[in-house]
Amino acid sequence: MTNQIWIAITFISFMLLFTGVGIYSATQKQNNTADYLLAGRSVNPWFTALSAMSTGQSGLLFIGQVGFAYNSGISSIWLLIGWALGDYIAWWLFFKRLREISEETDTETVSGFLGQNTNGVRVITIISALITIAFLGAYAAAQLVAGSKALSAIFDWNYSIGIIIGTIIVVIYCFSGGIRASIWTDTIQAIIMIGSLLLLLIISLIECGGITSLWTQLTQIDPALVNLSPANLPLGFIPFFIGWMAAGFGVVGQPHIIVRAMAINNAQNVAKARNIKILAGLITSFASLGIGLTGRVLLSPEALVNNDPELVLPSLALNLLPAALVGLMLAGVFSATMSTADSQILSCSAALTQDIFPQFAHSYKIVKLGTLTVTAIVLVIALFGDKSVFFLVTFAWSALASALGPLFVVRVLQKPINAIVAIVMMTVGIVAALIWTTTPELSKLIYSVLPGMAAGTFVYLIGQFFIRDDMKAARGE
Repeated sequence: MTNQIWIAITFISFMLLFTGVGIYSATQKQNNTADYLLAGRSVNPWFTALSAMSTGQSGLLFIGQVGFAYNSGISSIWLLIGWALGDYIAWWLFFKRLREISEETDTETVSGFLGQNTNGVRVITIISALITIAFLGAYAAAQLVAGSKALSAIFDWNYSIGIIIGTIIVVIYCFSGGIRASIWTDTIQAIIMIGSLLLLLIISLIECGGITSLWTQLTQIDPALVNLSPANLPLGFIPFFIGWMAAGFGVVGQPHIIVRAMAINNAQNVAKARNIKILAGLITSFASLGIGLTGRVLLSPEALVNNDPELVLPSLALNLLPAALVGLMLAGVFSATMSTADSQILSCSAALTQDIFPQFAHSYKIVKLGTLTVTAIVLVIALFGDKSVFFLVTFAWSALASALGPLFVVRVLQKPINAIVAIVMMTVGIVAALIWTTTPELSKLIYSVLPGMAAGTFVYLIGQFFIRDDMKAARGE
């Protein structure tokens, strides 16, 4: 009981820190929607980078990714490398131009950006906003589930308690300071994520006897755990790796991350933010991989809480760390989940109040009411939806990437497009991703982002014939 009290004290202290930072950010705010949604486009590159990293990695890092490494072994490294490469390429090619165009056109939301300068703009904006709310809402729910899993493992609570606690904290600082509060708290949370993961990795490696001993013990458990080539790849390694690169590139369809590039203080600082983000992300990703591997040596499947591989990290923390540091690890998990959930809730709120109901676009109070509405929807999904964090996150990520990613690229490159082609791109992309994800024979071949985005891109290429005809007709040719 004494240990649980110390864990609770440490955890609550960090939660109060996050909430305090969020509330303090409200002292810098202006009571208008532009500040609430984009922080006046004044965010420095360090905050942009760390916020994008913590928002992008989410509870998947601490819960799903550690569990994946526990089950798959060293071969899960290709997921991390492929994802990072795809992410880097997307930031390198598109995000600086996004920052420039969004300011030139005075666009405050991702759905508004996707529909700009196109006949039928409202239809494109509304459909992309509905997709954002549906899938980003499910994604945010997965974050609350991830944090709740960790609390349940430590305190033996019902899942619903952790979900409700996370929701309350997110609402407090989102409601007080909008995206500025989200970015500021994300930055603090990113630092805690990095520190807590490295701490547990070092201690668990020492407990295993070092890297060499870890490797030997993994080999004894199952030689496949130290095989760099993943087992059972129907199409071979290259398509597998390209699939995870496409997954990282799928950041171009994630409104909660895209909006951070829109909020940076200068387009010239996007490259700096990109480099910081990728480096920080690689540190946390490789730390989670290492924790999953050490967990496989130190914890048999029967020793895991609820026999759930997604609870390797809290199980290790309970076994290896003093109570106060277990509280730190728990805060790290919650940091990852809340840094993503708050961003996603704000993006959904923006889609609802700016894009679907533009008559309320400049009402500061209605925008905040939209945040509460979206939070309530996310809470219901988290309480009654699927409890697999890895499945929920990878499913929502692929759906958003496939639906919005190809259209985002077209808009950044400022290529001609009409409303019909844009709508079919989004529809075909999302249908392809859903079919691929839900068909076992297909989902085993390659991650669904690649076929989903390819389908949307193919529609655009076919649609060029119709777009050219429209342009010729408009010129009277």
